[in-house]
Amino acid sequence: MICFREVLEENPIVAAVKNEEHLEAALESDSKVIFVLFGNILNIKDLSEKISKSNKIGILHVDLVEGLSSNEFALKFLKENTKFQGIISIKPQVLRNAKKLGFIGVQRIFMIDSLSKENMKNHLVKECDAVEILPGLLFKIIKELSLTLDKPLIAGGLISDKDDVVETLKSGATCISTTKKDIWYM
Repeated sequence: MICFREVLEENPIVAAVKNEEHLEAALESDSKVIFVLFGNILNIKDLSEKISKSNKIGILHVDLVEGLSSNEFALKFLKENTKFQGIISIKPQVLRNAKKLGFIGVQRIFMIDSLSKENMKNHLVKECDAVEILPGLLFKIIKELSLTLDKPLIAGGLISDKDDVVETLKSGATCISTTKKDIWYM
């Protein structure tokens, strides 16, 4: 069993891919973890196998898979028919069910205002392995959350260059996730 926290701490850049072209680039990158933000019921098995063959950790954003609902049966299907090691979701019950099946769980939270920040505390799934907040350029919020969360904090969204990466990590994020291919090779 892998320690996801250690993997994230040792690999601070997570490749977030939104199409097959980006996936191919991510497979060639140094990123150990790949967040898959696309797919459909017909291609997710192949996507997971490509990632697995490259000795990388594939984490599927289940809410974004076309033709697949995010219920317990869908998660069982993914566990039995794909090589994804983890699930990303904004839905707490999906994450609880995914954890019961042995998936790594990443809870994605959109931080749009102070109410979002307060609600996050009430909706945080204690079983999840990491929390991804978007956008990832909220340095004050990242610092505050990194001091209060007992989970790895992944910052994603709007990170566009090395300065953003450095500032985000300095603020206390464990790692960043990005769709910017240039950053995957930093």
